[in-house]
This record gives sequence, structure tokens and C-alpha cells, in this order.
Amino acid sequence: MQISLHNKHALIGGSSRGIGRAVACQLADSGAEVTLVARSKDQLAALTDELQTKTGRKHHFLVLDYSDHSSYAEAISAYIEKRPVDILVNNTQGPAPGTGLEKGVGDYQEAFDILFKSVVHTTLAALPNMQKKGWGRIINVASVSVKEPLGYLALSNTIRAAVVSWAKTLAADVGPFGITVNSILTGYFDTERLQQLNEKKAQQMGIAPEEVVSRMEQMVPVRRLGRPEEYGYLAAFLASEAASYLTGTAIPLDGGLLRSY
Repeated sequence: MQISLHNKHALIGGSSRGIGRAVACQLADSGAEVTLVARSKDQLAALTDELQTKTGRKHHFLVLDYSDHSSYAEAISAYIEKRPVDILVNNTQGPAPGTGLEKGVGDYQEAFDILFKSVVHTTLAALPNMQKKGWGRIINVASVSVKEPLGYLALSNTIRAAVVSWAKTLAADVGPFGITVNSILTGYFDTERLQQLNEKKAQQMGIAPEEVVSRMEQMVPVRRLGRPEEYGYLAAFLASEAASYLTGTAIPLDGGLLRSY
């Protein structure tokens, strides 16, 4: 099966590194014009140049901080009005780890702004063009923790579950317009974010970070962490015409980690 995203404009959040970067690379390889969004100008500029050299097409980037919601909302709305989006990949930086006993109401409000308000705002800004064209793809980067909560990620567990529920609701509303809405439940992927979380876990447990990774790998039936490019493959499929009958789903991409179904 050949996936072609030519003449499609994709906007990918959190795309300076990790999963977001891998998704952006795969969508660009599949023919899409991509706009990268993240906080690091240097990383974004370097990746944009790399993609333009590789694909021979123009790509773009936006330096935005999801934690500053008012500034983010204003800037992203203005950008999408100028350059309408066909494929939207909602991906933000994750909130700080911690247990339910360690987090207060203010922490949940901050996580809500980053993980939920930004996703809804960006999606609502992108939808009018998708509805007008009768085609669109919305892909939300979520987590396996919405099904099986991880004790050290209370904020992420809670707010990402809201995103997945909202996405399921939205899918029914926009389906008649040829727009699909899907969420990917992310397992253990070899990214800088996971490395940072593992370092904190290692300190708490009094073991080396390498031991934390080894224990994680033993929990996954395929006995390894996911590779970011594997995430890009699924995102490219969901963004393609081949996935036009697939909507309202929450797809685990986790090497079999989830024990529920």
C-alpha cells in the first residue's frame, strides 16, 4: 500500500523531538507540506531545513509554548487562518510527573490548559477549512495510561482521558464532513521524555536508569521500547485516504503492554 499525502498541509505539535519529530518526518516523506510547532527555535529551524533538503518542498515552523495558553491560542488561530490545515496532529509537552497525593488543584488546571484546552482550541481553528473541503484528519497523541493509569503520572492520566473522550464525541459530529478523529494510546517509546521520567523513577527507587528501562522492557510482550519512527508509520496511515473508514478510535501503540482490551 502506497500512502500519498501530496497536496495536504499537516500541522504537528511538539515536533522538535521525540514522537512529534518522527511523525513530522514520516508525513513529510509521504508528501505532505508540514508545519512544525514547539518551543525550541533552533531545533525547529534545523529540522525544517533537513526536511526541505530531503523532500525538495517548502516546510514551516512555529515557535510556541503550550503552557502560555492565551499567547498560544492567539498565534495558532492567526496561523491556521493564513495557512489552513488538512491534517492536525495534536501533541503537546507532558505535565510534570507526580502522584495524586502530590498534585493540587492548580497543577490540574495547568495540565488542563496544556493538554486539553490547547488541543480543543487548535482543532476548532482547523475544522472550518476541513468542513469546507469535505476532508480532514485529526490525530491526538494520548497515552496507554488513559486505560491503565500509571501511578506517577496523575496529571497525564486524568487530562489525557478527557482528550480521548472528547475526541470520541467529536468524531460523531464531524464524520458527515469526511473528517476523521482518532487517538493513539502511546506506550513506552525511546524518547527524551521517557528518559527524563525514568531518571526520576530511578532516583525514587534507588536504582540505575538502565535498570528502570530493563524492567519496562520486561513488561512489554515484544520485550523492547518502541521506536519513534514506528509511531510515524501509524500516524501516516491515519492521515491517509486509506483510513477514511477509521474514526472515533483510541488505538494502543504499545507492543502489547495493555492487558485490557
